[in-house]
Amino acid sequence: MTTDLPLDIRLMQMATRAMAVVFAVLCLVMAGNWAVRHPGWTIQGITVHGDVVHQNAVSLKAQLTNALRSRVNSSFLTVDLQQVRQLFESVPWVRSAIVQREFPNRLRVTLEEHKAVAWWGQTGSGQLVNLHGEVFEASPDDSDNLPELAGPLPQSALVWALYQKLSDELARMELSLERLELNERGNWSAHLDNGARMELGRGTPDNLIERTRRFTGTLNQLTQRYPGELQAVDLRYPNGYALRLRGVTTVDGAGPGSTQNRR
Repeated sequence: MTTDLPLDIRLMQMATRAMAVVFAVLCLVMAGNWAVRHPGWTIQGITVHGDVVHQNAVSLKAQLTNALRSRVNSSFLTVDLQQVRQLFESVPWVRSAIVQREFPNRLRVTLEEHKAVAWWGQTGSGQLVNLHGEVFEASPDDSDNLPELAGPLPQSALVWALYQKLSDELARMELSLERLELNERGNWSAHLDNGARMELGRGTPDNLIERTRRFTGTLNQLTQRYPGELQAVDLRYPNGYALRLRGVTTVDGAGPGSTQNRR
């Protein structure tokens, strides 16, 4: 025969069980916090791998270890790897960082540096363009051979991509592109290393390359017929281009024929 316990006793038993569970959970939490904060889990060092051409690995590790201690108040187990990554990527020349834990108490960081290919704006502006067409701030060790790219900042990758295509096309005529610029109205212009200016006008990259090929494809014929130093090229004509040589101006509309002397 089973006798039901009074309600108040049953409630007391339930409360006792609940309190025991809460106590056990609190003990586990306290034990976990103690284990996580134990000195044995303190970050003891950082290993840096990857590109460190523009960084001294030893001084970089020392600098960022101090920054971690002051700004990242965590142990090896609880450190926010995203925060550490952002800390490394705030260093000049660092494009990206991958941060991983190395047991028992070290961090492994793999860096990718920016590879500068051009100045953004003007030489010495402090802004450079990398291989991906991204603009970053730094000062290169050797900037003598870097061209200049300019335009709206969101278009930096487009400017860099067109620069490469134009450079390849002009190199066939032993011409070197020194500056490429896209203005706010969408007009493209360029400067060659011999001081000549090119007006490319508006259009897609394919349009601009086609105009440039029309120019490079007939340049030898014109320079043989009208010798003179190249000063300016205007590629904005629908079926030709205007070429200015020192002492001669040639308008190529139906072919490299009609000329206008400028003496």
